[in-house]
Amino acid sequence: MAEIKFDIIKTISVLSEGNKGWKKELNLISWNDRDPVYDIRDWSEDHKKMGKGSTYTLSELQVLKDSLLKLGELE
Repeated sequence: MAEIKFDIIKTISVLSEGNKGWKKELNLISWNDRDPVYDIRDWSEDHKKMGKGSTYTLSELQVLKDSLLKLGELE
């Protein structure tokens, strides 16, 4: 299996933290030397291990933001 290369350009927010120290984070990440994308996933404390996650372009993140703002429970 090929090694996955990543560079966390900016940590935007820690969304939650588990009892074993793993944190669900929103980061701007470059995967395999590609253009950076916004990424939500769980990370170990040292950022050497990661869980499954989702990546978003800026336009996708803007649509997600607009969709979340439409939910009455969030206002």
